[in-house]
Amino acid sequence: MPPPPPALPDELLEEIFLRFPPDEPLCLVRASLASKSWFGLLTGPRFRGLYREFHGAPPMLGFIYCCPPEYVPKEEDDLPHFVATTKFGMPIPGVEDWRGWHKDYAAWDCRHGRVLFSNTSTMPILLVVWDPMTGRRRLLQAPGDYYSSGAAVLCSVTGCDHLACHMDPFKVVFVGLHNTDDGCVAYAHVSLPEVVKWSKPSSVHLTTEELFMVDEPPVFIQEALYFLLSYKDEDDNTAILKYDLGSNCLSLIDVPPTKTGLIRGILLMAMEDWSLGFAHMDGLTLNLWSRHMDSNGVALWTHSRVINLETLLYIQNPKKKFRLIGSVEGTYIIFVTIDRDIYEINLKTLRWKEIWTRGKCHALFPYMSFHNPPERVNLADAPH
Repeated sequence: MPPPPPALPDELLEEIFLRFPPDEPLCLVRASLASKSWFGLLTGPRFRGLYREFHGAPPMLGFIYCCPPEYVPKEEDDLPHFVATTKFGMPIPGVEDWRGWHKDYAAWDCRHGRVLFSNTSTMPILLVVWDPMTGRRRLLQAPGDYYSSGAAVLCSVTGCDHLACHMDPFKVVFVGLHNTDDGCVAYAHVSLPEVVKWSKPSSVHLTTEELFMVDEPPVFIQEALYFLLSYKDEDDNTAILKYDLGSNCLSLIDVPPTKTGLIRGILLMAMEDWSLGFAHMDGLTLNLWSRHMDSNGVALWTHSRVINLETLLYIQNPKKKFRLIGSVEGTYIIFVTIDRDIYEINLKTLRWKEIWTRGKCHALFPYMSFHNPPERVNLADAPH
């Protein structure tokens, strides 16, 4: 009987395994089950670090979706409306402890490996920061009562590359609107949940008119957050609220010089070059704008793309309900819903795919992360 072939050196195995696709974790999971030595290699900190560096930006493992306010969830709906986009459906630790979630909580943001939920049925609003990879949760109470508000969750480590920071400290930025005799005033609070303390708020007088936060994901670009606002009783009149974390300043930004139409046809984006993007629908035509500084240091909007989605997606009935519901930051990827179907579209390559069919979705939050099962913890060990 011939002797078995010599084992490949770890360095060569690493070079092979590094080329496994990050958006399909099942490949690495199967390889780790082949032998004890492979399991030790693939679950060790050295390989995980090399794998993240080799592939760069983390892949989308799934998404969290938000239902319209009028939608009544079914009792069997699971927390947190998480849909896996890979063949290896990522188990969600501690789902059984979220019974009754759908009656009160809705997703507000998802970034750097964490998801932010809000319960607006209470005053002050309750916030929950959740790590799907570990099952850890952190409960926060909003810093005040505002007639309209929004929030974002961020990694709080200075200089982090955000490739695997869901185990690192994080912070929540809460923005609220308040009416005064002089008009609408915006307030921004920053929280470090580890010490459960809100910062002293910064504020700015926005306008003499009443504004509302639009229930769509905020975008994060170069240490600044951008929220979409709408004017009361004016569905086609919008503005953008910017919060600069570095200077702790709020400011109001005008939208591109165009009639934007209904709120459901507008989406803020973080473009591939990390400029602020603004997508809006005119019928079934998508218009894409980007905001850059000119030679004089003045920020200007540029109309960069016009895309006919009717011909791109082969839409046979142009009267179908259409909505822009989310994007992947730092890319040209957006998500749209047409009746009960959700599509992922790359506005640069014009490639698209249907990712889900169920309907009743008005906001989508992509969950971007490398699959790191060794980092999981028991929910009983996690703070609540």
